[in-house]
Amino acid sequence: MPGILWLASYPKSGNTWMRVFLANLILNEPEPLPLARINEVCSSEPNEVWFRPFTKDPPGALPNKKIAALRVRAQDRAASINTNIMPMKTHSFLGKDYGHPTISVKASVGVIYIVRDPRDVAISAADHYGLSIDQTIEMMADASARGRPMAGTTVYERMSSWSDHVKSWTKWRHTPLFVLRYEDMLTDPLGQLGGLARKLGISNDDERIARAVTFSSFKALQAQEQATGFIEKSVNSERFFRSGRAGSWRETLTANQAAAIERHHVVQMKRFGYL
Repeated sequence: MPGILWLASYPKSGNTWMRVFLANLILNEPEPLPLARINEVCSSEPNEVWFRPFTKDPPGALPNKKIAALRVRAQDRAASINTNIMPMKTHSFLGKDYGHPTISVKASVGVIYIVRDPRDVAISAADHYGLSIDQTIEMMADASARGRPMAGTTVYERMSSWSDHVKSWTKWRHTPLFVLRYEDMLTDPLGQLGGLARKLGISNDDERIARAVTFSSFKALQAQEQATGFIEKSVNSERFFRSGRAGSWRETLTANQAAAIERHHVVQMKRFGYL
């Protein structure tokens, strides 16, 4: 049955890593897939291309309310024109935006949700968005937070707060839901990613899975970005694939900054073992 397999996460939580792994696994080529080809397999929900059939104006020029009203229609169309299951990235929270659903249940066949320690997310997101750490902490606690569109490329996404984002997606009950912690993916990439590949029914081939894991390793992605660049790199950042480590917040955040994040997100942090 064709439809969308959502690759959902709060920004800077490992979504791109998952996309690269799945793209390499599905295409199964003998060399690492160029970063420019990721979207051949794993598309992006806010890509303007999905909204263009519904408006005479450039999607990026539309008011947010109009985009919110078109979002589910765009997703349903994307699912309908693909004959296979379609992995699709999203940073939107699961809920309503301007009274409209952010995600089409009808178009969905499954969800992979990645959660990451919000203290590490804050550091990476600050670099990506060109914000200070304190500004990023405020953004991550803001239930009205929206991602910035890229003119001619993507429309905005309604992210909500980090806690709302995690809570909303991990309550999904409509289709199979697979929840992975970024930290577990780092510790055991073959076990975590390989286990997911088998659960999804993509492949049981140990060699194929191991090759996709190797091709999507952080070291491999850094090397590719250095050699060819990466279109998704923010203008605010020197590179997209920065460090990828877990626990780097201990070296970067002040005690007050760490405490603020823990205070804002204590329930979900405890739920996923971060406190």
